[in-house]
Amino acid sequence: MRVERVPFHLMSFATAAVVLAACGQKQSAPPPQTPEVGVVTVQPTAVAVVSQLPGRTSAFLVAQVRARVDGIVLRREFTEGAIVKAGQRLYKIDPAPYIASLNNARAALAKAQANLVTQNALVARYKVLVTANAVSKQDYDNAVAAQGQARADVDAGKAAVDTAQINLGYTDVVSPIGGQVGISQVTPGAYVQASQATLMSTVQTLDPMYVDLTQSSLDGLKLRREIQEGRLRTNGPNAAKVTLQLEDGRNYKQVGKLQFTDVTVDQTTGSVTIRAIFPNPDRVLLPGMFVRAKIEEGVNETAFLVPQVGVQHDQKGQASVLVVGQDDKVAARPIATAGTQGQDWIVQSGLNAGDRVIVQGTEKVHPGTPAKAVPAQLPPPPPPGAPSADMATGSAPTASAGAGASAASDAKPASAAQ
Repeated sequence: MRVERVPFHLMSFATAAVVLAACGQKQSAPPPQTPEVGVVTVQPTAVAVVSQLPGRTSAFLVAQVRARVDGIVLRREFTEGAIVKAGQRLYKIDPAPYIASLNNARAALAKAQANLVTQNALVARYKVLVTANAVSKQDYDNAVAAQGQARADVDAGKAAVDTAQINLGYTDVVSPIGGQVGISQVTPGAYVQASQATLMSTVQTLDPMYVDLTQSSLDGLKLRREIQEGRLRTNGPNAAKVTLQLEDGRNYKQVGKLQFTDVTVDQTTGSVTIRAIFPNPDRVLLPGMFVRAKIEEGVNETAFLVPQVGVQHDQKGQASVLVVGQDDKVAARPIATAGTQGQDWIVQSGLNAGDRVIVQGTEKVHPGTPAKAVPAQLPPPPPPGAPSADMATGSAPTASAGAGASAASDAKPASAAQ
């Protein structure tokens, strides 16, 4: 095969032409543009400090109806689950033995009263005779002693009559409080005993209702410390509002008030009990229900609100944000959050007034790189129950996206040429 040689001066000319062409294309490539990011400028905001605590409901008043005398239940005079009044009769126990006891006590009292009349007359007679020495002093003293014993017998007889009347009254088993009566534990014909305190039924007052909540002692300690340092402004122990979330996830429409906080920490759970009281006119709350309560414990006047799309969490759960500094460079800031309010995180520490927090375009910058800060165009809050669009994407504003696309399209020819 014959190979033709290319003259050296022709090859050098071609190589130089290619090199010059490549250099010309590199010089024509536009310089990289500074990415635009959407920011919000944070300022201190007064935010209500809300604690979410689990708890259970309990009746305002609870009365166990028990037998106080022995006997056979003749009848039940209420409907299970009905509303009863205080003093309303619920059961009737056979009163016959107690009527007989009352009659016996009355007879004994009448006998004692008759004996007292006799002794009073005898003492009056002896008092005259002893003055005339017609009877001995000893006889007079015996008559006075018998009079005192007769008077004591009368008092004992009255007490026996009162006891018999009380026992007869216990045959009418009445409700000690007003409220809703539960299931009857006995039926007509059952034998109940006072010595065994036979449980017959239970009456509970359901309006209002108590809600017993549990709060860790650590959270309570933090709350008291923030109040002492002036970071929280309390509304007063009796004015704190409490709202409830029911088991089905719905909010209870009535607003409650705090009653008291227990002063003893449970050694097994490390928590304290907080009791709140709620109106319950529609009997929505029943004893023993599991609920979640939100307690407005105070107001933090130095908190910052940062949109949730601008807050990032690492694997350990540490929250951080990206801010644009005064030198227009991006910096990472670790922050401490205290729950959410709407679409915003409540930031307790880590930010200063006037910081520009990046909430759009976070994927285009890194700490230490320059960035052009523009006001963020956040979507309006979604209506209740509707999913929010682009809540966690951190998408950049439209202008920034267009600038990025333009820069990418301008860079393609240079990349291809290289």
